[in-house]
Amino acid sequence: MPDPIYTDPDLVQFYDLASGWAADGDFVEDFCVEASSVLDLGCGTGMIAARLAQNGVQRVVGVDPAMAMLSAARARQGGRRVEWIEGDARDIHLGEAFERIILTGHTFQVFVTAADRLRVLRTIAEHLVPHGRFVLDSRNPHARAWERWTPGHSRRILSHPALGHVLTWHDAASRPDGSVLAFTTHFQRLGDGRHMQAESRIAFPRREEIAGLLDEAGLEAESWYGDWEGSAFASASSPEIVVVGRARAA
Repeated sequence: MPDPIYTDPDLVQFYDLASGWAADGDFVEDFCVEASSVLDLGCGTGMIAARLAQNGVQRVVGVDPAMAMLSAARARQGGRRVEWIEGDARDIHLGEAFERIILTGHTFQVFVTAADRLRVLRTIAEHLVPHGRFVLDSRNPHARAWERWTPGHSRRILSHPALGHVLTWHDAASRPDGSVLAFTTHFQRLGDGRHMQAESRIAFPRREEIAGLLDEAGLEAESWYGDWEGSAFASASSPEIVVVGRARAA
């Protein structure tokens, strides 16, 4: 089941403030610039999908299992140009294929078992046109990002247009249980002191595991990047695992 941070409308209202447009959005814009159709799996609040539709991509479909996220997506500027579908990337069958498929925002990590990650990759393979390409990302476990997800390191203040200043922070377990990490995201409205939190679990698959799952799903990687600026992946130091690929030739 999706984490409350994706399903609870009171928490979803902070999602764009905490995440926002970043280098992954710039990368995806360039990646999709010549495409006529894009599928955004795990589209969330639709920030990237709506931007692509506004940029002139003729057919953009956003899929997410959380209705609260899709409600925010429909309401954003450009949202009417996208077809929003409530669905799970592990088992959705749309009956059409796309030139580009994106699975970004570390969505791949919410699938905490290898079996579920394989199902997601098979969904990508099923929905790619023969010359189509995909991009997905996952945090590199060797970078140990969770060590900075402590109240002391992650505390920051966001400015909400209606609720004023909001203090947010993460509180993570000291290390993943296997490859799965449990952590809590906190939001505290400074005006009235109201506190909200969401418990989450995400996986940190290694590059080697992702490569094996791609092969099993009938996909192949063209490029492995270590960040969204296009640096080559380095196992020991790269913060990200960014994969650009396509369906494997028959």
